[in-house]
Amino acid sequence: MADKIIVNSEKAPEMFGFFEEICKIPHGSENETAIADYIVRFAAERSLECYRDEANNVLIRKSATAGREGEESLLLQGHTDMVCEKDGNVKHDFLTDPIKLFVENGFLKAKGTTLGADDGVAVAAMLAILDGAVDSHPPIECLFTAGEEIGMIGAGKFDFSKVQSRRMINIDSEKEGIAVVGCAGGVRSELTLPIKRTDKKGDCLRIKLGGLAGGHSGEDINKGRINANRLMGSFLTELSIKMECSISAVCGVSKDNALPIECVAEIAVPDFFEALYELENIAKIVSKEISEDDNGFFCTVEHCELDSVLDEESNDKFMIALNNTPCGVIEMSRDVEGLVEWSANLGVVETGEENVKFTFLTRSGIDERIDYSMHALDRFSKALGGETGHFGRYTGWSYAKASPIREAYIAAYKKLFGKEASCEIIHAGLECGLIRANIPDMDIISIGPDIIALHSPRERLNIASAERLWELLEYMLEN
Repeated sequence: MADKIIVNSEKAPEMFGFFEEICKIPHGSENETAIADYIVRFAAERSLECYRDEANNVLIRKSATAGREGEESLLLQGHTDMVCEKDGNVKHDFLTDPIKLFVENGFLKAKGTTLGADDGVAVAAMLAILDGAVDSHPPIECLFTAGEEIGMIGAGKFDFSKVQSRRMINIDSEKEGIAVVGCAGGVRSELTLPIKRTDKKGDCLRIKLGGLAGGHSGEDINKGRINANRLMGSFLTELSIKMECSISAVCGVSKDNALPIECVAEIAVPDFFEALYELENIAKIVSKEISEDDNGFFCTVEHCELDSVLDEESNDKFMIALNNTPCGVIEMSRDVEGLVEWSANLGVVETGEENVKFTFLTRSGIDERIDYSMHALDRFSKALGGETGHFGRYTGWSYAKASPIREAYIAAYKKLFGKEASCEIIHAGLECGLIRANIPDMDIISIGPDIIALHSPRERLNIASAERLWELLEYMLEN
């Protein structure tokens, strides 16, 4: 348990204790070895049956409490990796530094970084249950998967024949009182354009756009928030109308599953002060048009030193790709009001000496939409002389008309809190789809507490909501 208690919770001390413990262990995507080691040690110390694979997935089994040995097993599931985002002025190494926690106005937050409640809440809750915090329960399996945030890599490599349960609670949602019962599929795509360079002419400057809200590239993509990478394309286009503008580099390195909050461009122009004047005017216009969520927006311009810029043809192709590849909501659902059916997020722009790389995450609940997106990007890239690659594709999760565990959740929520729970299909990826594809008769729901602004440095966990999640899990296990 944590040496220093950050959250003084009477209702869920064990869960919060384990959450604070895992926040000491760096566990960003592709860096889950240490957290997997911790979970395996935890199981060994309690003599629990444990299986770990080469992808750092861990499955732990706990026997039923006395008198419940003959009941059907229940699978609890969540992922061990977190999205690593930080504010531009924050010094934090996600490979070595612990998450710095604090409590403010009923929320658990991190200092200038993502919190990792997505999906640290699941990891902490499962550890607490395995540690004996629930007095009565059926046979339990807990599956800790790796690499969820980068394409469900761990779940895609797991041997699901090892799972005995046929009912499952995924703890990877972020709205209390809502059971997620379906989700979108997705694919990550990279477009790489070759570039040629030439000697720079004129003055050199660095433009930085930042202060944007960011957020989840699925759940928040229809909220009118600005994508910093696409916004930089608009700035450079507007500036090029007024004067010659030669790009040396554009760097918007977020995560493809997070809306980019910052982007930096280094360019050459005929006159620094004339460019500064034009950029300030563009920024004023943007400031008037942005949503309230993005009201921290800023634009800074400063001198820099450059050796080279893109030649004219490379410059044109770069701008075409930056401004015209799909980004944002493409199509809304015709069947479910308010549900995004199809979207794309330009999460990463990286400029090297010989090429520029654009990374996208496309989402849809309809597989044919994803197929179309891949083919369209292939053709777009070919027309510009570039190449594309697609990876990390995962399937969606279709709604099941009959679901005993869904009905049990709805009844439990009403019993405990006197409110009606609801169900929804989301425009985000969950491992439930992949698990259902491997175990077709698995009965699944996904639940969670209120987590605000996940995948951004403003991520925060509603403490009271997390306590109610624990009460709900405890009640469902006991009953």
